Amino acid sequence: MARRQQRYRRTVGMVVAGCLCLGAAGCARSTAVTGGAPADDPVRMLHRAADALVDAGSSRARTSLEMATGGTRVTIRGEGVYDYRKRLGRLEVLLPQGAAGTAARRPIIELLAPGALFMKNRGAGVPADKWVRVDTGTLSDGNLVTGGATDPFAAAEVLRGTREATFVGRTEVAGTRVRHYRGTADLAEAARDASDANRGPLAAAAKGFATTEVPFDVYLDGEGRIRKVRHRFSFVNGEDGERVEPVAVASTTLLYAFGAPADVRLPAREDIYAGRIAAE
Repeated sequence: MARRQQRYRRTVGMVVAGCLCLGAAGCARSTAVTGGAPADDPVRMLHRAADALVDAGSSRARTSLEMATGGTRVTIRGEGVYDYRKRLGRLEVLLPQGAAGTAARRPIIELLAPGALFMKNRGAGVPADKWVRVDTGTLSDGNLVTGGATDPFAAAEVLRGTREATFVGRTEVAGTRVRHYRGTADLAEAARDASDANRGPLAAAAKGFATTEVPFDVYLDGEGRIRKVRHRFSFVNGEDGERVEPVAVASTTLLYAFGAPADVRLPAREDIYAGRIAAE
């Protein structure tokens, strides 16, 4: 029992410590709407989904990561804005109550940038006015789940590796009519076709996850923009030679309010904490 609790605390602590994090739940309820299949090839359409976000410029975003381990389900939620042209985002990520041994905690503020993840309210011993910077090039998951949220543009670029996809039907997400597609993407192929900002991180994820195959469900609006995407990643959470089964992580990203202001400013060098971060 003590060993199981220790493993649970270690797994949840990965989110806060900038190591591998945890998976996601759904963000919006869908309502079925009738209609025929579109004429466009689903695979080619999904390869272009990230480009449609760049054309849109910016949006608001909600994220969710969910993972079950040791009989306990952990859900981490985030909300914020993203600028697809500058590849900059700002999220407030809320850990579940009791995940770090406390009844409640302040949201972790995350700034997403090419090659870096900045976090405030990030860990014990970090001054309240300081940021922690993580080099995403050093993360074995390519920062797809490390911060407790998937970078919205990285989530879209995973679809560049779509190998197969089928049209499921027409439905609604948050009041918007969308087309639902289901398929599988390959992280190595996504990395080859990704933007410069995400090529390295996605290549790292292709090596770091238990498998390069990523099943997904995605919902596109009439302009080809992602309104909701749900990925199912798989990683191995073991250490010291411990044999464990791969852990499934579900990451869901909901995008809305396209064109919303997304003025994201990265912290100055003197505002970045360089000291030791205590374990929680």
